[in-house]
Amino acid sequence: MIATLHRLPGHAPSLDPMIGLVARDMEQVNAVIVERMQSDIPLIPELAGHLIAGGGKRLRPMLTLASARLVGYEGDRHYLLAAAVEFIHTATLLHDDVVDGSDLRRGKRTANIIWGNPASVLVGDFLFSRSFELMVAGGSLRALEILSNASAVIAEGEVNQLTAVRRVDLAEERYLDIIGAKTAALFAAACRVAPVIAGRPSAEEAALDAYGRYLGVAFQLVDDAIDYTSDAGTMGKDAGDDFREGKMTLPVILAYARGDEGERAFWRDAVEGRRASDADFAHAVELVRRSRAVDDTFARARHYGQRAIDALAVFGDGAVKDAMIEAVEFAVARAY
Repeated sequence: MIATLHRLPGHAPSLDPMIGLVARDMEQVNAVIVERMQSDIPLIPELAGHLIAGGGKRLRPMLTLASARLVGYEGDRHYLLAAAVEFIHTATLLHDDVVDGSDLRRGKRTANIIWGNPASVLVGDFLFSRSFELMVAGGSLRALEILSNASAVIAEGEVNQLTAVRRVDLAEERYLDIIGAKTAALFAAACRVAPVIAGRPSAEEAALDAYGRYLGVAFQLVDDAIDYTSDAGTMGKDAGDDFREGKMTLPVILAYARGDEGERAFWRDAVEGRRASDADFAHAVELVRRSRAVDDTFARARHYGQRAIDALAVFGDGAVKDAMIEAVEFAVARAY
């Protein structure tokens, strides 16, 4: 089974239902974010604000809020935890851009390009610290455990990816381990903390963990595929960044496995940094297209998207569940 991309005739999947559903809650979360990113050191809110206000959809904190609605939570601790989720995400982006040497993020110059690597790393550390303050303020030891563990898993995933860069022999299983840690772990935790603070049964906690985890994998698969199909304006980063950084994402893993000896030689040279020109990237795009590696990566994303949708089966039908299903469909349909 695969995720349905267009459930209604002429209706493209959208985040609008979820955005509308949690709009008032997001106002509270945004207020927490603005308050907690302040510092007597002007550079900290200036640099943090550059990324936090940089046009991201804030999908991860929205998932915390939507999950809280789904389980009928009526308190206000989810505002703090949703803000913590966003700070964790923002901190990892700041660190990632330094590690990757990125120039663009969401179509804007990255913080490390504007303020330098040391400032970006240190402000990322500040946001991580603030996230832990928010977890503690949330008042749930179990939620603190879930989010702090996710932070550690994300760091492990990033280190795993770093040690896998320019390794043309990277196995698909290890690639899935990497994206499961560096991306899906925070999606899962963002959803899981809601039934925890609501005191809901463990079955609901497990279901929302699975929903977030499978959605996160699908989301990253699509991101990795569109690096070979979209331009910088569409992606919000430079087209071909993954290619030039020598990352063995699933499209490359599949194209390499399916290539003849000449094509494999090209991939070895490219991944090891000897073929990085615009012409080389254009050739790489042609190879992943011809081998159907991108198509199959999108197909895997649809598979994981369907698993995310299936995980919601324990919950009754309604507007919240519909919005969360459509969020999955939107994540997958970004490829089209």
